[in-house]
Amino acid sequence: MSPWRFVVAFGVVSLLMDFVYEGARSVTGPLLAHLGASAAVVGVVTGAGEAAALGLRLASGPLADRSRRFWAWTIAGYALTAASVPVLGLTGVLWVACALVVAERVGKAVRSPAKDTLLSHATAATGRGRGFAVHEAMDQVGALLGPLTVAGILAVTGADYAPALGVLALPGVAALALLVWLRARVPDPVAYEATADESGAGTPAPGPAPRPKLPRAFWVYAVFTAATLTGFATFGVLSYHLVARHLLPTAMVPVLYAAAMAADALAALATGWLYDRYGPRVLVVLPLLSAIVPLLAFTDTVWVVVLGALVWGAAVGVQESTLRATVADMVPTGRRATAYGVFAGIMGATALAGGALTGTLYDLSIPILIGTVAAIQAAALVLLWVMHVPRGR
Repeated sequence: MSPWRFVVAFGVVSLLMDFVYEGARSVTGPLLAHLGASAAVVGVVTGAGEAAALGLRLASGPLADRSRRFWAWTIAGYALTAASVPVLGLTGVLWVACALVVAERVGKAVRSPAKDTLLSHATAATGRGRGFAVHEAMDQVGALLGPLTVAGILAVTGADYAPALGVLALPGVAALALLVWLRARVPDPVAYEATADESGAGTPAPGPAPRPKLPRAFWVYAVFTAATLTGFATFGVLSYHLVARHLLPTAMVPVLYAAAMAADALAALATGWLYDRYGPRVLVVLPLLSAIVPLLAFTDTVWVVVLGALVWGAAVGVQESTLRATVADMVPTGRRATAYGVFAGIMGATALAGGALTGTLYDLSIPILIGTVAAIQAAALVLLWVMHVPRGR
């Protein structure tokens, strides 16, 4: 199987799984609000979910590197997500729903360092930015279809979450079946990177004996990312605002989320191409987008809120594609899953801080929320300018 076919096949797996968990995430805020949660609770729970999805990779990344069982970790993580989401629609108890939201994100923590490492081998031949961007864009097709499906079922059933989330079991099963087939076809994707190295198109793969330290460039990059994400609002808080202020009916919230995922895909493709051309300097757009989100999304004018959600989606697209490509360029193969785990752990801590901060400030004062986020993103821009995040090792 060619490197591009591998990337596309993995993209179909991600498309199906994004159908599952993005369908659920599109209604997390309204679902928790329906069960009695406040904006602060929604912010903390969704932030904790992102912290789990990212922070637990501190363990899963090094374990994947040591075991070299990247496929096993990937399949296990996807299976946990596929099992958690349909049950979420059946519960009527707030704490159980909160636990399931976090459990779904734990599945992402289990699989992501291993999955990104598998993909990084193929993208050595396709181009880091382009390969990860195409994969992210295919992700977002599922992230578009899932919320639209949930929205349609909510509209038909009168906002009944059980069938809306229960139907997501079907693409979850299909994704797991395709993933097992792909593993059988390409048991050792590291061969892609070795081939790319022979042709001069890829990054040299280190031998198995040495375990090099994570380079200084990686840590510099992590500091910038941490500053950026500390002031980034979760969609849970955005969707809470929509239903609390009666700006959109519950069934329309997933539609807006789907539109945000379309913006995610476009931003991923654009910044992925620009990354291959200009390097990490393109990341200057991330703090700019993140600062604009609350300025637009927490108003009481529907079209402005919609625009804010689209900007939020574009910022997520940069996070999910170009950030991963940069790590792959900075870190050698033997330490790459560890690097993804450490990087995600840092992102997780700041995601929890960002979710809790924006949720709490929302309850306190929206103008203070907007000003605080703007100040944090300005600091991130200064860090990027001062540190001159380099490319490669």
